[in-house]
Amino acid sequence: MSVLDDLKKQAQELSQKLVSPELLSQPDKLRELSKQFKEVTETIATYEMQHDLKKRKQEASQILAESQDPDLRLLAEQELAEIQKQEQTYANNAGKKERIIIEIRPGTGGDEAALFAYDLTRMYLQFAQKQKWEMAVLDESLTELGGVKSITLAVAGTAAASLLLSEAGVHRVQRIPSTEKSGRIHTSTVTIAVLPEPEEKEINIRPQDIRIDTMRASGPGGQFVNRRESAVRITHFSTNIVVSSQTARTQLANREQAMKMLRAKVAALEADRRSQQRGDTRRTQIGSGERAEKIRTYNFPQDRVTDHRIKKSWHNLAKILNGDILPILQELQNFKIPKSSS
Repeated sequence: MSVLDDLKKQAQELSQKLVSPELLSQPDKLRELSKQFKEVTETIATYEMQHDLKKRKQEASQILAESQDPDLRLLAEQELAEIQKQEQTYANNAGKKERIIIEIRPGTGGDEAALFAYDLTRMYLQFAQKQKWEMAVLDESLTELGGVKSITLAVAGTAAASLLLSEAGVHRVQRIPSTEKSGRIHTSTVTIAVLPEPEEKEINIRPQDIRIDTMRASGPGGQFVNRRESAVRITHFSTNIVVSSQTARTQLANREQAMKMLRAKVAALEADRRSQQRGDTRRTQIGSGERAEKIRTYNFPQDRVTDHRIKKSWHNLAKILNGDILPILQELQNFKIPKSSS
């Protein structure tokens, strides 16, 4: 078995592990498997890209060494120039990531909303895996039925912010709950916030600007119970923003995660203020991403997802909830704002 075959086998095994629903309640394991999967798939992509460029370079160089045909030589020179350009682009883009924080909370609908919040959480984690992004659970609170009371995810990868910022808003689900005996369709909502994660130097939060409280971590079934006070809650005085983290094993790691969330929320608050001042046209056209705004409906009886901002629908809900949302996100990216006639 070649090195590449071995790497592909590793990636397949990790991919199968990452689709397990149990991982949502095992944030440390999810973080570690996600990191391993990303490293392996990036190595595979690099290996294949380098192999392809090397082969093309050898073929073009051979033509220049052996052929006297001016047209053929010109094509070979153009090919070598293109290969050099691709190598430079790869070198420039290597390691560039966009980092975001996603908050998912049930809205109206009680237990059914919490269960749908779980479905959306799984959808985004599956999509992140397909994109070979890093992902981690920063904070979570689950219901006894396996739903999500609240969950905060960190995602890092190429075009992560570009693709997922448009997911902010209210997601509505219409379906018959498993507990509904009469077959009546229920409508529930989930609110999603997507915040770009700023660099530490971009958002200056001084020690005197915050209060840090520690407490014992807890979770359903005692999964995250810790004898020491490892959970952290941070209050930002000037904005009244409160964040917490309890999924990491140590107080220091939870503090770092909570600060990451706080910086993102403070940055988002400042960005909203600037946006309101300048009357951002795209926010008006495609939606502000505010939590009160209904952006999408997941209609189970009709097996359809409709995005209300661009008035377009897609079918096959099962496939979409398994992370196949790239076509939807690309449509949102490609949405053209009509030019003013004035």
